[in-house]
Formats: sequence, structure tokens, C-alpha cells
Amino acid sequence: MQKQFYIPTRGPGLYEFTPELRHWLAEVGNARGMLTLFVRHTSCSLLIQENADPEVQEDLQAFFSRLVPPSNHPAMSYLRHTYEGPDDMPAHIKAALLPVSLSIPLTGEGLGLGTWQGVYLFEHRDAPHRRQILAHISG
Repeated sequence: MQKQFYIPTRGPGLYEFTPELRHWLAEVGNARGMLTLFVRHTSCSLLIQENADPEVQEDLQAFFSRLVPPSNHPAMSYLRHTYEGPDDMPAHIKAALLPVSLSIPLTGEGLGLGTWQGVYLFEHRDAPHRRQILAHISG
């Protein structure tokens, strides 16, 4: 069974879509097996992360912004792929460092996540996007 999710973004940051996944799984009913999520873009990522304190998401965004600054930053002067804007190649680097797919066990009662875990799209570009995530249940 497969479904496509569309996540609108407004710039860099983590966008939780756990509620959308839970809603779909409730419609499917008692799914067991493995849920695989795959983001169909090269400048964003997927994460399972804490969803209780929004400071966690803010700190992750700040860390990766410091780790990989925009291409117009002096430390990034070696980059060659710069014609799509100063955020583009750094977004590709972040997506290379972070997962673009996730596997989550399905328990028959829903997602096999821990108490404080949520599923996030991690947007690395400055401009708004409509990101596509393919979900597949196997097992």
C-alpha cells in the first residue's frame, strides 16, 4: 500500500507530519509491518526527532546552519554550484548528511514511535516549497 504526502514549507526548519501519518494509518486500519518514507527531493531530509519541546527543532536548525552556511559565506568559497542561490548547494550538502528515507515499524495500533518522537521533514531551502513524501507499507 502506498500514499503520497505533500508537505508545504515556508523556509528552513523542521515540519512535523506525524498527525498526517497517523490519520492515514487509521484509515488503513490495523496495519502491521514496516512503513518506509522517502522524500522525493535532493534539498531536504526526513528525521525522527523529539516533538515535545520546539527548542529542539530550533536548535537543530541553528546547528545545521552553522555547520553548513550559505554559499556566499567566506568559508564556503570553494563551492561551484552556486547559480541557484546561496542556499541551494548547502541544502544538498545537508541532505547528503541526513536521511532522505525512514523505516518505522507498524504495530497494528499505529506507528511504533517512542513517547516523544515525531516524524519531520527538514527543509533546507529558503524559499517555500511543496515537498513530496512517498509512504509505503510492506510486510
